[in-house]
Amino acid sequence: MPAMDYLYTLSGFAVGAIVGLTGVGGGSLMTPLLVLVFGVHPATAVGTDLLYAALTKAGGTAAHHRKGHIDWQVTRRLALGSIPAAALTIGVLSQLPKDSNVIGAVISHGLGFALLLTAIAILFGRKLRDYAGEHDESPLRQRHLGKITIAVGAILGVLVSISSVGAGALGVAALFFLYPKLSPVRIVGSDVAHAVPLTLVAGLGHWLLGGVNWGLLGALLLGSLPGIWLGTQVSAKVPEHILRRLLASMLILIGGKLIVA
Repeated sequence: MPAMDYLYTLSGFAVGAIVGLTGVGGGSLMTPLLVLVFGVHPATAVGTDLLYAALTKAGGTAAHHRKGHIDWQVTRRLALGSIPAAALTIGVLSQLPKDSNVIGAVISHGLGFALLLTAIAILFGRKLRDYAGEHDESPLRQRHLGKITIAVGAILGVLVSISSVGAGALGVAALFFLYPKLSPVRIVGSDVAHAVPLTLVAGLGHWLLGGVNWGLLGALLLGSLPGIWLGTQVSAKVPEHILRRLLASMLILIGGKLIVA
């Protein structure tokens, strides 16, 4: 195995461990790591990470389903917005000139924006949930909840297709705001289940555009799967609020760098 593959596998292990510890950080760390540290083209980094997310979250969906942790109505509403939006976004990207830096610039700036939103979701997710709980009986919310959920799914579909970021922390924050009475474990389970078809459709779209490196994908999976397992095992022993603040700070710095660059 080439030396670079070992570095990819080691990076996959490190990101997987962070995901296991905090529950977030997959795409929001993996994609900028590939772009800024390893110099992978942004389109290839996003496409590869999308399929990486689809494969890793498929196992999580199966586990959540066995335990009854998925609200399939919520997942279906999100998918009704996100899947068409993802397909449309891929269609728009396919029309951009491939012999220029336009696609790379669009994806880099989109990635930076998505990282900043993710950092905000990590830092203020609990306050957002508390606010939503206090206003849960709003007639407007109750009357249009389904349509609002579909619209949120569409926004996530665009963000995820451009940046591979948003299906995790942003999706969870949005669901906490929309469904504050839903238990946290069902929020997470529903979000993970929604992420699988979304990242699969977006990832296959990037593959059709030539934006997937299969060797890189295999190297990342080789490290991340044991990393996720290890992080999950020790997560109870590490103060989660400290890790989340550090992760959010890191995402703000990385997102700012990508937007300015």
